[in-house]
Amino acid sequence: MILKRNRRLRHNESIRSLVRENIISPNDFIVPLFVVEGNNIKEEIASMPNYYRFSLDLLKNEIKELWKMGLKSVLLFVKVPDHLKDNEGKEALNADGLMQRAIKTVKDTCPEMIVMTDVALDPYSEYGHDGIVSNGEIVNDRTVDFLAKMSLSHAQAGADIVAPSDMMDGRILAMRTLLEEEGFHNTGIMSYSAKYASAFYGPFRDALDSAPVDMQDVPKDKRSYQMDPANRDEAVKETLMDIDEGADIVMVKPGLCYLDIVRDIRNVVDVPVAVYQVSGEYAMLKAAAEKGWLNHDAVMMEQVLSIKRAGAHMIASYFAKDVVKLIS
Repeated sequence: MILKRNRRLRHNESIRSLVRENIISPNDFIVPLFVVEGNNIKEEIASMPNYYRFSLDLLKNEIKELWKMGLKSVLLFVKVPDHLKDNEGKEALNADGLMQRAIKTVKDTCPEMIVMTDVALDPYSEYGHDGIVSNGEIVNDRTVDFLAKMSLSHAQAGADIVAPSDMMDGRILAMRTLLEEEGFHNTGIMSYSAKYASAFYGPFRDALDSAPVDMQDVPKDKRSYQMDPANRDEAVKETLMDIDEGADIVMVKPGLCYLDIVRDIRNVVDVPVAVYQVSGEYAMLKAAAEKGWLNHDAVMMEQVLSIKRAGAHMIASYFAKDVVKLIS
């Protein structure tokens, strides 16, 4: 005689809902947004179907729609015109630059929206790298000094949380120190603590025109500073160092191929863990669904649930609006 039957708690949807361990809600999501110069621009990104770059005037409409849907946090990225790019990313410190105006636009439109900002040089770099190039290398300490100033500029414009995605050593301490010295005690830092040198970033680089350039004396990829996909233990070390330096939230990027890393980090830290479900993950599902090979909504929900189940407190995802529309 069978006394223990696990299927009793799977018998119908009502009981399954009652015992479900993880539930997805709008509060789980950070919405990445791409911003461009100009007016009346809403241009689809070719490699990211149904995802767009917005000029500031149309960004206002998008922010209002997100808030109405219950999505309360955005992560801003800017597409910088080529003529403003250089090796040191000087435009990133322009108080009237695109990022700074985007921050103010979001806050003016919806003051309660949490504004997170990308802190890295690649959108501003003529070489497409996250740091300053010198003698064929990405130099760490000069880059860190600049990134700290960049984070301060974002805080001065009204950012709630700065999100360094560069993977330079020591940048969290430099940012936290400068923010404290300048009185921005409540400006948070969400560190890309375990960011891997992944092949899944291609569509994102298309969106911002920020891929590394193929030039002599310029590193052809980002493997000298982003993490080796073969490494697991290193991710915990990197994350704990960022927390010691002052990170308020830590992030794993990408998502699906790195769920073991998410769980490893969640098991040992006492700060919120974010996951970035990246552009390649988005593009693959969109392409497969367009071919009729996968059920878009079912796979999308399975993906975000798997990320949350692995231990994520929050998910930066291009699917955020799709998910919220579905669950609503």
